[in-house]
Amino acid sequence: MQLLAYIIIYPVLWLISILPFRLLYALSDVFYFLIFRIFKYRKKVVKANLRLVFPEKSKKEIETICSKFYSHLCDLFLEMIKTLTVSKKELDKRFIIKNPENLKRLTSHNTSVVLMYGHYASYEWSTVIQSHIDIAGLGIYKKIANPYFDRLAKKVRGKFNTELVDTKNTVDRIKQIKEKNDPRMIAFLSDQSPKLKPSNHWLEFMGINVPCFIGAELTAKTNDFPVGFAQIEKVKRGYYEAEIKIISERPKEEEKYAITKKFNHFLEAQIKTKPEYYLWTHKRWKHRDKVPSELK
Repeated sequence: MQLLAYIIIYPVLWLISILPFRLLYALSDVFYFLIFRIFKYRKKVVKANLRLVFPEKSKKEIETICSKFYSHLCDLFLEMIKTLTVSKKELDKRFIIKNPENLKRLTSHNTSVVLMYGHYASYEWSTVIQSHIDIAGLGIYKKIANPYFDRLAKKVRGKFNTELVDTKNTVDRIKQIKEKNDPRMIAFLSDQSPKLKPSNHWLEFMGINVPCFIGAELTAKTNDFPVGFAQIEKVKRGYYEAEIKIISERPKEEEKYAITKKFNHFLEAQIKTKPEYYLWTHKRWKHRDKVPSELK
């Protein structure tokens, strides 16, 4: 059944991927109407998240952000499919690195680098960042149950000299890289919501106490890997810019959780400026009611 699903679905994805961008975004508008207006996909979750972090905004303002978010979400989904066949030349026009000198600076330490970013703007096209540096990339992802689509995801996201490793094997793979002195740029989507357990560290994110994903910080501090933040902005439909910010070049000297706090600060600033480009279907605040009593 898994092979059959792949055989049926892949040709559809490929046909969508070869559409000119003008038609691709016309299709996105159709998807927007269906998902937002008809099926109302996760609309309750999106509005609840928006009301939670923006209690000062009116009902009309929340509705406007919600509408813009779904339009962007449809664009993001189709841009992800477009990655199947899009050329590097085309992506270089549509995803610009504003300050490549900071990438060079991070990789000048002759060691691996940790690059943190969130579910904001185009985290899918961010793989092209890898083509601007001399070391290979390591992307962390959750393995797809269907092995055929899993291989496809690895192929697509690995187009620009990036290896994908699933979350269960991340620690071992990073150890191998360090032992072999094989530097990589290790990308972490660091606004994930970790599994709830007593050892979680809680921090404020958008004014709400939540358990924080600290894998990127632990990797950096344990191995003394420099840390950067990819601040990706949507300039206009189909066009993005990334500014690379230095979080720390000496992570072992940073106070505990300082790296995660800096990441939260950078991402929050983006979200507050243009909230429609954050992934509001993501249940980032689902554990807020379980916050330890001493943090309330």
